[in-house]
Order: sequence, then structure tokens, then C-alpha cells
Amino acid sequence: MSDPTFFPLPAPLGLDEVTALSGARLLGERPAAAVAIAGVSTLGDAGPRDLVFFDTPRYLPDFQKTRAGICITTEKFAGAAPQGVVILVSPRPAQAFVSVTRTLFPAALRPQPVFDHKGVAPGAFIHPTARLEEGVTVDPGAVIGPGVEIGSGSVICANAVVGANVRIGRDSAIGVGATLIHALVGNRVIIHPGVRIGQDGFGFQPSPRGHLKVPQIGRVVVQDDVEIGAGTTIDRGALRDTVIGEGTKIDNLVQIAHNVVIGRHCIVVSQTGISGSATLGDFVMLGGQVGVIGHVTIGDGAQIAASSNVKDDVPAGVRWGGSPAKPVREWFREIATLKKLAEAGARRAGEESGS
Repeated sequence: MSDPTFFPLPAPLGLDEVTALSGARLLGERPAAAVAIAGVSTLGDAGPRDLVFFDTPRYLPDFQKTRAGICITTEKFAGAAPQGVVILVSPRPAQAFVSVTRTLFPAALRPQPVFDHKGVAPGAFIHPTARLEEGVTVDPGAVIGPGVEIGSGSVICANAVVGANVRIGRDSAIGVGATLIHALVGNRVIIHPGVRIGQDGFGFQPSPRGHLKVPQIGRVVVQDDVEIGAGTTIDRGALRDTVIGEGTKIDNLVQIAHNVVIGRHCIVVSQTGISGSATLGDFVMLGGQVGVIGHVTIGDGAQIAASSNVKDDVPAGVRWGGSPAKPVREWFREIATLKKLAEAGARRAGEESGS
């Protein structure tokens, strides 16, 4: 349920508009009374002007009692709907629901200016040699260095710092307090508050006199349609670029080291750490708290379970888990074996104590 304090109430959408946006079809006859929705909610909290979706048996009791105006669900569950709820049928209810939600609440899709304004606000610091296209919004306290280029429709929020010669494409958003140096950022990129991009990587050469700092002379390249969560850090390359591929989504509090190359449309979940010079293919998924050792390659479409540690190359299209990570079937067998050994040991200890 949205709070109008933070997200303005949208103009209501009629049944035909919801159907068109969602791609779902109306089940049964068209209701006699006009139906319009002005918000989205959960099954249990929804009211008559809310849109909801249902696609998993776990929430069947909530579905059967929902008071929503419109619900998107599958053919399989449609018969369990309560009276008075308009049912739209889709093979992918969640996706259909999101399509409507994006239209209702566009301001929730990316960081917004702290002040409701357009253009450069008083109190922003912009170097005379920076080039901003028409339609760029810059909040108070933001700093834009020499030689920076920013494309139209982009937003630089309060206290963000964009270092010298950084390039940011069109319709991108840089959140509050983020810093970007030594970086090239594409179009429609979303960078959330507190992100750090382009600082030097952790590179030191041991010597008898101590650890010699290695100059990090690469860049960070963030391609189009990437999203980077709050507090994430991405180090610039040492001798080559650190690259985040098109459409990749990175959660909060992720560390990506120097020279890492992440492919297109990957998912990297919170508290994951990817060590230097590791390579991820396209459509790779890393669960939360995954550790990836340096210089390994994870193939296209591979999935790594949460809290796993990857120390070897991972083939394309596989599912691995554990520490060290291995094929999931092998990992599950090891867990089952350890459980049996522990149970056998407990029984033996009980028998010995009773004798």
C-alpha cells in the first residue's frame, strides 16, 4: 500500500487500461459497474480500489478473503476468487502486476531529486568545463567536476560527487551521496544512495620493505540499464576496465573488485563479494553472501546458492552451492551424509552412556 506522503496518488486506471497494460484477459463477463484502481497492495491489505496478484498456494487463504477491486492470477487459481473481485488471467501474474505498477508509480523506479525542481538548483557546484545536456536535474550540494558530460533526463541528487571527466548517459539517476570517479556510465542507469564507483582497487605488491601500492589505472564501465544498490562499491581496474554488463542488477552492500567483468542481465544479491579479475558470463545469478575468488570464470546462466564460496571455474547453465561451491546435487548429498553421520554418532553416544 503506497503512502501519498512519499508517492503521490496516481490517476485512477479503468479496467480496459489495466487489461491493456498487464496483457491479462478478463475472466467471465464484464462487471456492470465501472471498476477503477488507484493503488496496489497485498492480498490481505487491499481495498476495492487496489490491484493485487496471486500466483502461489501459500497465500490462498488471503486470496479467498481479499477485498481488492482487481486481482491478476492464473487459470489454475481463478476459481478460488471471492465474490465481487474482478479477475484477470495471465500465465505470469507477477510480471503483469508489475507492468501496471510501473505506470501508476513511475517516481518509485529511481532516485528522485530531494527538492521538487528541474534544472540546476542553487547550491550545486558545477565546474565551468562540465557539459550538461538540456533536462539534467542537479540537487543542492552535488559536485560535478571538470570535463564531466551528463546526458538529458539524468538526475544528480544531493551531495553526490561526479569526478573529473566522468561520463553519464541519458535518463540515468545518481542517488544521494553517491560518488563516481574514473567511470563511464550508460543510459537509464540507476545508482542508489551511498554507492562508490571508481575508487582504486585493493592492489599491493609485497616486498621486504612492506607492501608497495600498485597504481590502478583502469576505469569502471557501467553499461545501459544497470541498477546498483545502496552502499555497493565497485573498484576501477588496475590495467584493464572493471565492467558491469547491460541490464545487470546489483543489490545493496556488494563489493566488486578491480578488473571484474560482469556480463549482461546478471543478478548479484546483497553482501556478495567478487574478487579481482573474476569474470561472470551473461544471466548469471549469485545469491546473498556469495564469495567469488579472484581470476575464476562463471559461465553463462549459472546460479550460485546463497552463502557459497566459489573457488573454481563454474560451467555455463549449472547450479552450484556450498563452501567450497560444487554442483548442488553433490552438495545436497554431502549435507545428507553429514546429517546421517551426526545422528549415528548421537545414537552411539547415547548407547555408550547407558551401558
